[in-house]
Amino acid sequence: MPEADIPARAPRDTLPVTAGRLRLAIAALLDVALHARPQPVNARLLAERHGLPPRHLETVLQALVRHGLLKGVRGPRGGYELARERRRISLGDTARAVAGDAAPETPEAAGLSALAEPTLAAAQAAFLAALDAVSVEDLCRQAGGQSPPPLPAAFDI
Repeated sequence: MPEADIPARAPRDTLPVTAGRLRLAIAALLDVALHARPQPVNARLLAERHGLPPRHLETVLQALVRHGLLKGVRGPRGGYELARERRRISLGDTARAVAGDAAPETPEAAGLSALAEPTLAAAQAAFLAALDAVSVEDLCRQAGGQSPPPLPAAFDI
């Protein structure tokens, strides 16, 4: 196909986030939303509750802090708490926060993938619209406000 026949590439606003990473981020936000009172949720305890090594969870928590969804509290009783009201945090915000960088494309792949850009953009818009329609508050209500028994307090983040 001659280069003139390949559509111009739209500005890339992709959302390459794995389902596992997104589920982990949502689970972390919900855990914090349900357990951060009266004190912040300790990262080590959060990792234990989800059966993960703390280093794995920490990258997700840092992304959520960088995007203003969580805030870190330092000190002996520190941890994480929501940076905004539950109703003001959507699952779309969460997906955007944990989205990774797109892999670089070769010129050949870029030309061919440009053909799929309109379809991919429409799919991404529908995906984000569905996630934007659901807030952390909605999920907390679905959980019925029930939370597992509180874990013992820890003194590190």
